[in-house]
Amino acid sequence: MRDLQVDAYNFGFDENVWKFNNCSYSFVAKNGGYNFSVDDITNVRFNSTPLMINWAAGNENQTCESATKEDGYVCGSNTVCVQTEFMSGYNCKCIDGYGGNPYLPIGCENIDECTKESTNYPCVEEAKCKDSPGNYTCTCPNEYEGDGKKQGTGCKRKSNDNNTLLIIGLSLSIGVTALLIVSFYIYWGSRKRRLSRLREQFFHQNGGILLQQQIAGNRGPTDTRMKIFTLEDLKKATNNFDEKAILGQGGYGTVYKGILEDKGVVAIKKSKICDKSQVEQFINEVVILSQINHRNVVKLFGCCLETEVPLLVYEFITNGTLYDHLHKQDQSSNLSWATRLRVASESAGALSYLHSAASPPIIHRDVKTANILLDQRLTAKVADFGASRLVPLDRTQITTLVQGTFGYLDPEYFHTGQLTDKSDVYSFGVVLAELLTGQRAISFARAEEDRNLSAYFVSSLNNGRLSEIMDNRIVNEVNFEKFMEVAKIARKCLKVKREDRPTMKEVAMEIEGLRILERHPWGESEMSSEETEHLLKSTGVPSHAVDIGDSLTSTSKIIDVESMELISMGLSGGR
Repeated sequence: MRDLQVDAYNFGFDENVWKFNNCSYSFVAKNGGYNFSVDDITNVRFNSTPLMINWAAGNENQTCESATKEDGYVCGSNTVCVQTEFMSGYNCKCIDGYGGNPYLPIGCENIDECTKESTNYPCVEEAKCKDSPGNYTCTCPNEYEGDGKKQGTGCKRKSNDNNTLLIIGLSLSIGVTALLIVSFYIYWGSRKRRLSRLREQFFHQNGGILLQQQIAGNRGPTDTRMKIFTLEDLKKATNNFDEKAILGQGGYGTVYKGILEDKGVVAIKKSKICDKSQVEQFINEVVILSQINHRNVVKLFGCCLETEVPLLVYEFITNGTLYDHLHKQDQSSNLSWATRLRVASESAGALSYLHSAASPPIIHRDVKTANILLDQRLTAKVADFGASRLVPLDRTQITTLVQGTFGYLDPEYFHTGQLTDKSDVYSFGVVLAELLTGQRAISFARAEEDRNLSAYFVSSLNNGRLSEIMDNRIVNEVNFEKFMEVAKIARKCLKVKREDRPTMKEVAMEIEGLRILERHPWGESEMSSEETEHLLKSTGVPSHAVDIGDSLTSTSKIIDVESMELISMGLSGGR
């Protein structure tokens, strides 16, 4: 509003005008802000009264909320609508940090508070001002502290006390960190040295020095020498003895699958017990076993002596055990009669080799189907010599604590503790019975008097009931007479008195002879069973094993003059 016009009127045509003042007066006053008094008429100096000029935009009763939604809203950019207090409509106001006419279309503009020429420069002299839309900041130099504003804390030089505290804090932090790192390395180093000393202690305790001397004195081929593995070697091979690497567990320990640095796959046996009083005997046995190089004996590559109980490293056989193939439904395979006879022959040949060709002779002491492994070609491999014992050359038997597996134990060995090679013969007889019947050595599914397979088998054979316990998987492919021949060999092995049992050499020759007749039946029709049995019996001609250096090496079966005579007689057409 630019103009204000006020009109004064004379209602009495000056007839009632007082003589002292013939003028008319008018004024604008705030409604309710002026109270009339007679004195004001006579007071010629009356020249002021409270006056308030106010105005607003918009229509009557229009609010900011409704105005902002309509086209006629007059507030420009960077403004805020303010509701009027005494009248209808609204006013416009610049927001903080902006100035100008809020009613212009361009609205309010940013106020640059940081202009040095500004009378309202907000920062103290030491601070640096930085403008921003609708605002500003004051920054103190590094050696100062505060908000840098004139109306604030300004900028004050930092005190030495703060710097000292900062330095002390940083020093303490660095010191504590360094102390923790040093303590960790000291602990780790101490633990490493302690473990190293413990491994060295176990190495000496388990006969490591003796084994090194034995290996150094072995003049045989390098590839037949036993290797001493470190614990780190075997940890890497088994991924720190991961449960996923376990191949099997038993009463004597756990067997792991391991992959060596040269990518060779091995089986690592971790035993549960070890007789500390027989360390020298253990080392001698390990050295002898490592020198055995027979195609039907699992090769012992080496051992680790850095643990409380030594670890043994064997050749890895991939196709499970004979026990699995005979008895486990999820792994069993229909082993043919020919395969069973071959497995029996190979196993017997391996045991015969250990008894007769190894020097000194070796008694396995735990012969069972679970300790006969099969490779991908179903070739038999006698394994697990954890309970085996060497027999001095001048003795035929030794006295030991009874070890073995119930169902396979030689009864005489069980009662007397006297271990001989005939103890292995008895156990092998149980293996033959399993191959013929497909039944377990001990079974609670059978009657109480028949739970032991050896007694059940011999009783059935003696009472003419052998056909009733034949394995149904081979009934249709085996000649019963041939089946009976093998059963008779098993019965001889299962004699209660050890002197009545054959040797493993005789057993191996008889089974191999039956295999030859199976493969070449052309001479069989001209020989009676008595003649065949006579030809298969030992004539006392010695067998021959090949000795190469210090390593015992054998073919898949013992070469004997008797079997050679049998073969040559067959080739000549009989008698």
